[in-house]
Amino acid sequence: MSLSEQPNASQFLSSPRSVEMRRTMVDCQVRTFDVTDARVLAAMLSTPREPFMAGLSDAQAYSDAPVTARAGGASRRLLVPMVIARALQAAHVAPTDRVLDIGGGCGYTAAVLARLAASVTALEADPAFVACAQAAFSQLGLVNASAVAGDLAAGVSGAPGWDVIFVNGAVEARPEALLASLAHGGRLLAVQSGPGSTHGAGKVTIWEKINGAYGNRPLFDAAADVLPGFARAPAFAF
Repeated sequence: MSLSEQPNASQFLSSPRSVEMRRTMVDCQVRTFDVTDARVLAAMLSTPREPFMAGLSDAQAYSDAPVTARAGGASRRLLVPMVIARALQAAHVAPTDRVLDIGGGCGYTAAVLARLAASVTALEADPAFVACAQAAFSQLGLVNASAVAGDLAAGVSGAPGWDVIFVNGAVEARPEALLASLAHGGRLLAVQSGPGSTHGAGKVTIWEKINGAYGNRPLFDAAADVLPGFARAPAFAF
């Protein structure tokens, strides 16, 4: 389906079925996964998933199983809603924060973040994802969200320090370039997985930058695909 053939995203904001499916998702998936932050819950209740899930039924879009977003010839396996919500809760996103959202496909996580932060930049490797994300942001009235194309592991060149970086997938190696782009007190969240981990199993991990140093701690178990550019380099074997 081309962008011109997709329904306008704004129609889902007040659609009774979409509203009900969002409430069911939040009540049955998100709240039961120890997410209690009122701002995170409200942001997820206010953000329809349908505009970011082209080609999927609404039942699939709101499923607690991993789904794959597609745009043009690009595809991206997405984090499930409860993992997104609990990670955002741990990030403590403030209304003044500048956020970089990485590898989120057509931009659902960035749209949720736009309701929590001052501004959000969604970084994707494929221009087709950038186009569908930007269209959805515009149609939903998210004037503080934008989408750009680039190398996921490198981040956005020349951007000032980010308060929060949200990685929509797994990393095997420490994301050095992204950590370097954090502001003082900035937080980076990603699924930390080891080489060869079963089905991308790992732990959502938070890194924090304080006085130029980085501390990290694991938060909870999760599964995610390793995003392009975040695999560990092969070790030399004799």
